Amino acid sequence: MADNSSQMSYRVGEAKGQTQEKVSNMNDTVAKESVQETGQQMKAKAQGAADAVKDAVNK
Repeated sequence: MADNSSQMSYRVGEAKGQTQEKVSNMNDTVAKESVQETGQQMKAKAQGAADAVKDAVNK
């Protein structure tokens, strides 16, 4: 019986570790996508500001 219990305990621990790893990988992916999106938004705003300056100078 102890063998069965030990094996079950091991498998539960293994499943927990795999789940934690998957969650960690998902968090990394979400963080990277968020940073990329923020960077793209900043780039678009900077381009808009640069265009506004060009328009103002060319008038």
